[in-house]
Amino acid sequence: MSVYSIPLRTRFRGLTEREGLLLRGDAGWGEWSPFLEYDDAVARPWLAAAREAADEGFPAPLRAEVPVNVTVPACDPERAAAIVRAGGCRTAKVKVAEPGQDPGEDEARLEAVREAIGDGLVRIDANGAWDVDTAVERIRVLERAAGGLEYVEQPCAAVEELAAVRRRTDVPIAADESIRRAADPYRVRDLEAADVAVLKVQPLGGVRACLRIAEDIGLPVVVSSAVESSVGIAMGVALAAALPTLEHACGLATVQLLTDDVTSEPLLPVDGRLPVRAVRPDRLEAVAAPAGRRQHWEARLARVGAEVTA
Repeated sequence: MSVYSIPLRTRFRGLTEREGLLLRGDAGWGEWSPFLEYDDAVARPWLAAAREAADEGFPAPLRAEVPVNVTVPACDPERAAAIVRAGGCRTAKVKVAEPGQDPGEDEARLEAVREAIGDGLVRIDANGAWDVDTAVERIRVLERAAGGLEYVEQPCAAVEELAAVRRRTDVPIAADESIRRAADPYRVRDLEAADVAVLKVQPLGGVRACLRIAEDIGLPVVVSSAVESSVGIAMGVALAAALPTLEHACGLATVQLLTDDVTSEPLLPVDGRLPVRAVRPDRLEAVAAPAGRRQHWEARLARVGAEVTA
């Protein structure tokens, strides 16, 4: 068991540092890195995912590599363009509707991304920030700024709102946060609230749990990360590799948002793709969290682990 702490290159979800705990088992390594504000109940499926990776391993892959998008945080246009060019990806996911930012900043960021990516695909993620009317208006403006959008991820918080937006725009809608609670995947399906399902291995309890959800909801799937180390990213890659079909680039090229990694061979995209392979965390001492943070994670693990076992 090891705890890492790695600074981010750009503030992301209000974070400047990413922390997590790595578990080793008979099958390899798993990552447990629920965000710090999450309570124990929310953190439980994240731990189940880590234990699956460490103790059981993953289903057999159906592909040797997976296409990925580059993730662009809510940064200035120059930084956004540099991130897109560095990744080598042909799809960019751009964060919009950041609290405290002017809407015009989203438009400038998207214009810069479009220029940098050329004829590649651009998708946006609003993290549920808008109401229905605002979403419809902002999608219209941002689609023009981006020169076309592949889809809009989580424009509103509620599933019912997603369904309403989907009826009022021609841009496809992707559900992310709406699929993270146990009943939500099926509500998204039943209300016809999305065209694409965004699945994240840790929040949903593991690769096998995600495969069951994907089969049940019957929507195209994009596998996305929770801004993990390469150990956590390998869990997402394993899911993407095991899906029967993979129609869209996945949101797994986020290691480049970190200033360091737990391994000397990080999972970084080459020509817009990530390989399906195990990760050996051989740099744990270099990125080890301070003693106080290790104690925090060990106490959290003892609490949540006891609940999961029970």
